[in-house]
Amino acid sequence: MTTLTDPPKEHFRLSMLLYDTRYRSATIQVIALMGFMLLAAWLLSNTIQNLEALGKPVEFGFFSEPASYDINQRLLEYDSRDSHLRAALIGLLNTLVVAVLGCITATVIGVLVGVLRLSSNWLVSKIMTVYVEMFRNVPVLLWIVFAMAILIESLPAPRAFRGEDPAATMDLFNTVAVTNRGVYIPEALFSRSLGDIHFFGDSALRFDVSLDLIAIIVVLAGSIFAMRKVIAWANRTQEQTGDRPKTWHILLGLFFVPMLTLLVALGFHLGYPELKGFNFTGGTHMRNSLIALWLALSLYTAAFIAEIVRGGILAISHGQTEAAAALGLRQGRIMRLVILPQALRVIIPPMISNYLNLTKNSSLAIAVGYMDITGTLGGITMNQTGRELECVLLLMLVYLCISLSISAVMNWYNERVKLVER
Repeated sequence: MTTLTDPPKEHFRLSMLLYDTRYRSATIQVIALMGFMLLAAWLLSNTIQNLEALGKPVEFGFFSEPASYDINQRLLEYDSRDSHLRAALIGLLNTLVVAVLGCITATVIGVLVGVLRLSSNWLVSKIMTVYVEMFRNVPVLLWIVFAMAILIESLPAPRAFRGEDPAATMDLFNTVAVTNRGVYIPEALFSRSLGDIHFFGDSALRFDVSLDLIAIIVVLAGSIFAMRKVIAWANRTQEQTGDRPKTWHILLGLFFVPMLTLLVALGFHLGYPELKGFNFTGGTHMRNSLIALWLALSLYTAAFIAEIVRGGILAISHGQTEAAAALGLRQGRIMRLVILPQALRVIIPPMISNYLNLTKNSSLAIAVGYMDITGTLGGITMNQTGRELECVLLLMLVYLCISLSISAVMNWYNERVKLVER
């Protein structure tokens, strides 16, 4: 009679790290990682020693020194007596403004152009093709400079708005002034303001947060939450009874009534720009450098997004369109309810790269005088202080953090919208 027994257990030996296929891959990766870390440490140590020999040890005390330069477009209070750290913070906010505005505008234009490129109308399709090929085959720096030149040369000067018979007039019922110095738009004011919350005192990182803005965000979030509950209730009712209750009036009420009530309570009104002296005062001033950079980056990136959207739509089987049309859906609803939701799984991953490229391309802002983080920390601050290594390393870290944040948000959204296989 034959008896089956388990094979004897093999004891671990150091030689198995190289000769056993179960451990060899991990061993090679650990050795490669250690070698890379040693190389990086040697380069860093060698750089620090060379800088110390030149009398420039690595240190960040220069951030507390006065910046001694002005920043024309800014979201927070700033003057030339503030520190370099404060100037870098203002530049960072300017970079984030361009990145957010550019990503939103490029997405809207790109989706629209991508859909229109597939239009059955020959003229519309060819016009969109010309737009895509023209913008994506010319360097973005040229588009930025070109947009700035158009704004400066084609728009009227503030003096053109002066006189009884002015050569130029304000738009939108005399509330918006479009000039060669920028665009002046109304600003939101509150006669019964709740005040501000001050953070970090008088330090370089100080900033104020408006309680009015916080109240508006809270009310808006509450309205959206209530609207989602109403929509969920309507979906459940439709599944149970087959009839969908009318909810449009409820949704409009939940969105507008709380917000209007809050605005009235805060005494909301608009402050309009007025021509005084040689320029406009009041309102919000959007300089030509910001507008040129925003438009150029948006139009340039939208050309790439349009091709991504077109490819995502073509990746969906034509049978989906035919099935939806057989159910009586119109072309617009087929695109919005059937095609685009499925195409998102193809569209979103490459779109992340375009958002990252737009954010990094904003570093070209210095070409038109827009002071972003590259123009402040990587430009004037670095030239004044002579701290090239510190400024460049911090600048790389800032862009790395921004890019990783964008990737994290978009990857989270990609997980939310991807199709769940059964």
